[in-house]
Amino acid sequence: MSNYRRPFVLGAQIFFTVALANRGSRMLVDHIDLLRGAVRQTRRERPFAINAWVVLPDHLHCVLTLPSGDADYPTRWRLIKTRFSRQMPAGPLRPSHILRGERGIWQRRYWEHHIRDNADFAAHVRYCWLNPVKHGFVRSPEEWPYSTIHRDIANGEYDPKKAAIS
Repeated sequence: MSNYRRPFVLGAQIFFTVALANRGSRMLVDHIDLLRGAVRQTRRERPFAINAWVVLPDHLHCVLTLPSGDADYPTRWRLIKTRFSRQMPAGPLRPSHILRGERGIWQRRYWEHHIRDNADFAAHVRYCWLNPVKHGFVRSPEEWPYSTIHRDIANGEYDPKKAAIS
């Protein structure tokens, strides 16, 4: 087992990739309302800003900003994943899942990247917008229903030229 240590920066902007254990599943989009409910409940208890979020069938990407004075993103992800999982039938369980009280739905870990500057922020928001296109689900980011791109369009924060595939 690796000895990975995550950075903890107060008020950080962080890009995440969080995946289901079954990478061929459609669980996240098939149960999008349950996922949204888990996120809403967690945000009420432990606030964070959603800068960008895209949900694909078996994984999601997002850029979040933590409140100043707060660096506890692991608890937020634990709560979101737990709240969603409790509403789903258990996946295939290994002895380690049983030992930890897990349901075998999510991959244990997630990818996290602390945003360094404005260009890094823009690149990761763009990555969220373009991910459904990259996976071949749609031809343009605006066509994907499970993305904050629609909020960004409504707020005038989306520039199709910045989201064009290079």
